[in-house]
Amino acid sequence: MGIFKTRSFYYAFIMTLVCSILGTFLGGMPYLMVIGALVISLILGMIFQVHQPVIKKAHSGIGFISNKFLRLGIILLGFKLNLIELANAGVKTIVVAMVVVSGVVILTYHIARKLGVNKELAILTASGTGICGAAAVMGVSPQIKVHPDSEARKKDDEVLAVAIVAILGTIFTLVEIAIKPMLHMTAPQFGVMAGGSLHEIAHAIATGGAGGSVSLSAAIITKLSRVLMLAPAALIIGIWYQKTEASVNTAKQKLPIPWFMGGFILASIIGSFIPMPVGILNGLVKLAYLVLGMAMAALGMSVNFKVFVTSGKKAVLAALIVSVILLGFMILVSKAFF
Repeated sequence: MGIFKTRSFYYAFIMTLVCSILGTFLGGMPYLMVIGALVISLILGMIFQVHQPVIKKAHSGIGFISNKFLRLGIILLGFKLNLIELANAGVKTIVVAMVVVSGVVILTYHIARKLGVNKELAILTASGTGICGAAAVMGVSPQIKVHPDSEARKKDDEVLAVAIVAILGTIFTLVEIAIKPMLHMTAPQFGVMAGGSLHEIAHAIATGGAGGSVSLSAAIITKLSRVLMLAPAALIIGIWYQKTEASVNTAKQKLPIPWFMGGFILASIIGSFIPMPVGILNGLVKLAYLVLGMAMAALGMSVNFKVFVTSGKKAVLAALIVSVILLGFMILVSKAFF
C-alpha cells in the first residue's frame, strides 16, 4: 500500500514505536504495573500532542496505525489464549466468563444510556468493563460503523472508554488487594474473584499475584476465559448495532463480520495445539503488546482534549456502578462454587 512509502507513516511509526517500547518498560515497574503498558502507551501518545507540528506531519500515518496495527495486535494476542488450559479449568470457569461478559455489557450499556451517554461511548465502555479492558474497546470499535462525519467523535469515544476502564480497573485493583484479609478466601477463590471482576489482564495479574502463585494462576485463567469471549461478543455487538441503526437508516448494510477476530481465534488454536518453542510463543505475545501499544499511542496522538475533559462523566458513573455490582457478584460466586 502507498501509505508505507509516505513520510507521514514513517513519522507515525517511529513516534508510536517509541511510546510503545517506553510504555512496556514503564509498565513493568512495580508501581506502574497496575496501570499496564497499553494505557501508559496511550498516555505517552497524548503527551506527544504538545508538539503539534510533528503530529500534523504524521496525521495520515497515525490514522493508519491506530486502525490496522490494532487489528494485527489483536490477532497476535490470540497466541496468549491457551485453549487447553481453559478446557482444563473446567466448565465452571467458562460459564462464569459468559455470565460476567454478557451481564456486564448489557447492564453497563443500559445504565449508561439511561444516564444520557451516547450509544457509541456506552457500548465501548460496556465492552471494556465486561470483557478485557482496552483490548476489548479497540476490538469492538471496528464493529461500530458510524457516518464519516462522526468518525472524529468516535475516536474520542474510544479514548474515553479506554481511560474509564483503565482508571476504574486500577482503583478496583487496589480495593481488592486492600480487602483481601477481610474476605477469608482460599487462594483459588481469590484468584477467580480477581480474574472475574477486574478489567485489564494487568489488573488481574497484579491482584492475583498478591494472593500467591496459586491465586495468580486462577486469576489468569479466569481472565483469559473472558478474553475468549471477545470474538463472539464483537460479532454479536456488530450485528446488534447494525439492526438498531437499520431503524434509522434503511439503506442495506453488509453483515459486520470481524475478520481479524477470526485471526485471533486461529492464533489461539495454533498456540494451543501446534508445538512450538516457548521462546517463540512468548515472543509473539510480546510482539502483540508492542503492536497494540503502538495503536494505543496513535490513538492518544489523535485525542480531542476538550471532549476528553468535558465528556464521559456519566459513562464513568455507569461503569463504576456495574464494577461494584460485579465485584460483589464475583465474591459470592467464588466462595460458592470454587
